[in-house]
Amino acid sequence: MPSSASTRGRGPGLHHDRRRTEIADAVLVVVAGRGLPAVSLTEVAAHAGVSPGRVQHYFPTKQKLLEAAFDRGNERSEERIRARLGAGTADAPPAEVLAVVLDELIPHDEESRAHLRVRHAFNAGALADDAIAERVRRLYAGLHGSLAACLARAGGREPAGGHEAAAVALVAQAEGLAYHVLLGTTGAPSARRTLRTALEAALAR
Repeated sequence: MPSSASTRGRGPGLHHDRRRTEIADAVLVVVAGRGLPAVSLTEVAAHAGVSPGRVQHYFPTKQKLLEAAFDRGNERSEERIRARLGAGTADAPPAEVLAVVLDELIPHDEESRAHLRVRHAFNAGALADDAIAERVRRLYAGLHGSLAACLARAGGREPAGGHEAAAVALVAQAEGLAYHVLLGTTGAPSARRTLRTALEAALAR
């Protein structure tokens, strides 16, 4: 008898997953354009090309809809990073992983701009929503830990505050620069150069 894992790759299971993904992608379009408050069954259904009832069938509550979109946005970001590295983050040189991951936190093309608008929208939403905040905290814990491990593997002297603190500082600088790029108060090329300089300084310790 086929396992549930094997049957998931075809038939109704595949259709179900594909439809959920399409709806989650539609949420990302809405959030990128108008923020979290604009997410509704009607808006998402229109962008997904389905009925509001179909959206509710897959996601009974708005919270479930937002959670799926949050996870989907991060999944798409990871896909971009893997494509740029040509390998998984565990298999690529640590300095290259650091450069690519941090660079992806700066909006430099249409897709990354949309992703960063969504990311900042969720970060803002986390200040008023405990469920979103918990998801955001888990995301940052994983990101900081991964970048700290890359800093350690890349060699050089450990900074006074430790690799974790250095990773947190790099991410915070990247996201601060991203905010200004999204606002239009600085350009993406300048922001990317500033971030590369900060990374080079961290690797040179």
